[in-house]
Amino acid sequence: MTETFEQQAAAFGVSGALFGLDLGEKTIGVAVCDPARMVATPVETIRRKKFTQDAERLAALAAERKITGVIIGLPLNMDASEGPRAQSTRAFARNLPRVLNLPIALWDERLSTVAMERDLIALDTSRAKRAEKIDEMAATFILQGAIDRIRGLTS
Repeated sequence: MTETFEQQAAAFGVSGALFGLDLGEKTIGVAVCDPARMVATPVETIRRKKFTQDAERLAALAAERKITGVIIGLPLNMDASEGPRAQSTRAFARNLPRVLNLPIALWDERLSTVAMERDLIALDTSRAKRAEKIDEMAATFILQGAIDRIRGLTS
């Protein structure tokens, strides 16, 4: 996938709910936006098992929520280079269509987890509660940034 985010996002069409995913080593944070693509909200945190099981859970959620596309946070290094986590994310994005046949776009997610951690601390959320919610909150942050960008392209 060497296309830009904007080129990838063109495959989503003009409306329809989208998923935002924050892929961690142990979990996948999942967020969804409304069909008008105005607001992203957290859905759940999936405990990672094997790729096929993870993808099947995403496919079940996508069917339930009539998802039309998937935005996956791409964890670039601060200098925009790609490390092992970014390569792992790209591999997940390449394999996902085998189970979930939807268009996929990769969104630069630098600092999304840091930003959500800061927000949760500001809300005086306990460390245990933060650990439980951080991935789906990061997915929400990723998705909101991406849908704001998509809306900016069409206005």
